[in-house]
Amino acid sequence: MSDSERVDEKAEIDTRVSPDEDDSDAIFGGREARLALERKLLWKIDLRILGVLVPIYILNYVDRNNAGAARLRGFESDLHLKGQEFATLLSILYVGYIIMQIPSNMFLNYIGKPSLYLPGCMVIWGMISCLTGITKNFVGALLTRFFLGFVEAAFFPGALFLLSKWYKREEIGRRTAILYCGNLISNAFGSLMASGILSGMQGTLGHAAWRWLFYIEGALTVFVAICAMFILPDFPTTTRWLTPLERTLAVRRMKEDAGVGDQTETEVGGQASGLLLALSDWRVWWMSFALTAQVVSLSFNAYFPTLSATMGFNNTVTLLLCAPPFVFASIAAFFLSRHSDQVKERFWHVACSFGLGIVGFIIAIATMNTAARYVSLFLMAQSYAGFVVVYAWISNSFPRPPSKRAVALALMNAFSQLGNVAGSYVFPTMWGPTYRNSYAICIACAGVGIIMCWIFKLSLLRLNEKMEKEEKEKGITEKGFRYIV
Repeated sequence: MSDSERVDEKAEIDTRVSPDEDDSDAIFGGREARLALERKLLWKIDLRILGVLVPIYILNYVDRNNAGAARLRGFESDLHLKGQEFATLLSILYVGYIIMQIPSNMFLNYIGKPSLYLPGCMVIWGMISCLTGITKNFVGALLTRFFLGFVEAAFFPGALFLLSKWYKREEIGRRTAILYCGNLISNAFGSLMASGILSGMQGTLGHAAWRWLFYIEGALTVFVAICAMFILPDFPTTTRWLTPLERTLAVRRMKEDAGVGDQTETEVGGQASGLLLALSDWRVWWMSFALTAQVVSLSFNAYFPTLSATMGFNNTVTLLLCAPPFVFASIAAFFLSRHSDQVKERFWHVACSFGLGIVGFIIAIATMNTAARYVSLFLMAQSYAGFVVVYAWISNSFPRPPSKRAVALALMNAFSQLGNVAGSYVFPTMWGPTYRNSYAICIACAGVGIIMCWIFKLSLLRLNEKMEKEEKEKGITEKGFRYIV
């Protein structure tokens, strides 16, 4: 038997913690030694998970949204797009995105190898992004956009599921925020990159600058994906570079957080059972619709360069002005999620953020003043901070079994992408430059999302009350698992 096999065998034994050991940290050398080991473990996992997932998410959205920047430098005219064809190119991506998410997360839970699966999908979507640069017409662009969404679907629900495998309830909010900051930073980073490529690559080797945008960003995606394969961890029980003691602690942390183990103690019936449990839970569908409404209210994201252009600056300045609002949104998302974790509260953090977004929409409707409209873009962009808290909330609210959690997270995220399909048509050119009708739609959807989250909060409060009542009836004095509301 090799040394690595002995380590794996010992780790497998260590993860089977007996009931007596659950109440003791003796296996780690005492309470203080456990806390020190836990800090070390979290730093190691943060560096490997967030250090990889954030750059991947940045490139995920850069590849998805670069069509909006390309539109400013001849994308529509070179492909001879007419009417709503550009909006269709934006929306078709989400058709493939919706189709693939649930099967992808079920497969990820089955194989237990996110370190290979997620970067492998990333390599494929980077190549598809490059192919967008060689398209000559609407049909070619339509096909590349569809398959781009089909493959990109693996990443975000897979990343959320991976986070839920490693982090406890009071830890996952800020990690989800850091992950989602990749999305927000991509709007800033993508705009800056697009500005440089579109202003400096026109005519290089006989190609239009917008084609170079797809070539360069797609190639960068492939490079990062190959690097990620050697860094990203798998699940606690399948990650080989953890020490046996670290693996034992990683498994026990999640068991203590939920009051029950994550895999063998809760899985009954395999992947099909998890699918049925998720499909039959009305809260999964309720939050799917709530997320959809919120995604429609955030539809300004795909048209941000267009909205920035209404202030009257040239293309280069317009793209540069897109960056600061999303830098601000990234900072807001981190601190709002961190505070939400600290106080263990979700709903009011969500409501306040989307409420400020509604104020931004109202300002944009009320005035054409350049300064005021730019402030409104900051308020709109920070709505993503509330959206990040929602993702942490749903990760907390469907804890066990993991097969159900995998399907629930994928289903809610996939269903919500219908909001992106609809949102692709919310900002038609004929409603510009004021886009008052567009902003009114965003206000209505943000309001619906807030109301639905409030009802979700009430349902979780009732579940908490039910668990408290059951504990009293059984004479249990120690407080067990509670949903964060």
